[in-house]
Amino acid sequence: MAKRKIIPYNPKLKALARSLRNNSTKSEIKLWGYLKGKQMMGYDFHRQKPINNYILDFFCHELMLGIELDGITHQEEVTAIKDRQKEEKLNSLGVHILRFEDDEVMNDIDNVLSTIENYILDFEGK
Repeated sequence: MAKRKIIPYNPKLKALARSLRNNSTKSEIKLWGYLKGKQMMGYDFHRQKPINNYILDFFCHELMLGIELDGITHQEEVTAIKDRQKEEKLNSLGVHILRFEDDEVMNDIDNVLSTIENYILDFEGK
């Protein structure tokens, strides 16, 4: 088995990540129901995972895949710029990001799950 890439994180984010896990949004709770316990094609996902100086909503180390759920506040320009910076930094660390709107998770979960499954199939095909 290939050795996992070590990704640094800011230890000061652990308490915030714990708080975020304990105060999840409805869309996070819904998607987590499909990701937890290696239900997504046998891959182990984690919630509110600190990576570098950021916290990802969901992360799978084996896939180097982060999943971000965006609520209404992510439509604001300042937040959108921060999201792009976060994504660029994580990409530079080898983490691929899939981004979904909260509404997509709540109203079209099948498409969200299909997108994640397609990413995994592409990853496994490499």
